[in-house]
Amino acid sequence: MRDIFEAELTQLGEDLVAMSGRVEQAISSAGIALLTADLQLAESVIADDLAIDALERDLDDRCVRLLAQQQPVATDLRIVVSALRMSASLERMGDLARHVAQVARARYPRTAVPVGTEATFTQMQDAAVRVARRVTTLLGTRDMALAESIQQDDDLLDELHSDTFSAMLSGPWDRSPQETIDVTLLGRYYERFGDHGVSVARRMVYLVTGDPTQTMDPAVVRGG
Repeated sequence: MRDIFEAELTQLGEDLVAMSGRVEQAISSAGIALLTADLQLAESVIADDLAIDALERDLDDRCVRLLAQQQPVATDLRIVVSALRMSASLERMGDLARHVAQVARARYPRTAVPVGTEATFTQMQDAAVRVARRVTTLLGTRDMALAESIQQDDDLLDELHSDTFSAMLSGPWDRSPQETIDVTLLGRYYERFGDHGVSVARRMVYLVTGDPTQTMDPAVVRGG
């Protein structure tokens, strides 16, 4: 029975990596669609989000069955509960990639990024892709240095998010109301994407260390 249980725990880990890989592809494609007005790519991201949702449901169902049937304790319990929480964060990251793609689709054939904000959103896209890529690698390798890198990219996303408000509020802003809404929403989507990536990273640090107070290196973790 123990061998079967350990195999199921291993499968949970592999499924999280697969789910994260889909999220990584989703945010990469969504950003390309956003910056280049690629309607077909935007549509593919929106459709593929259903697969990420299905992976979360399947993974969560198996976690619940393990909790009910195996009654895991100590480290095993930490693994199962962590998998539940990480799958929820990954599913939300997939949703946020879908939201970016939906904005791109809604503005087609124009690009949804107003003139003057391209550099900011290109940087946000690059940072979000790095977060997703590092989350996928972290889940597969448990390399704690990657957890710190994810936090750093999230800090950059927070700064760039602030830059979008500065662009709208600190100088002449002659864009349409719809463009203003798009910039506000897109900045928020990318900022939250980074936050959920950090949530996965913190959960992985807890999984490895077993200490909820040792979530990240204090030099790179913000308070709260």
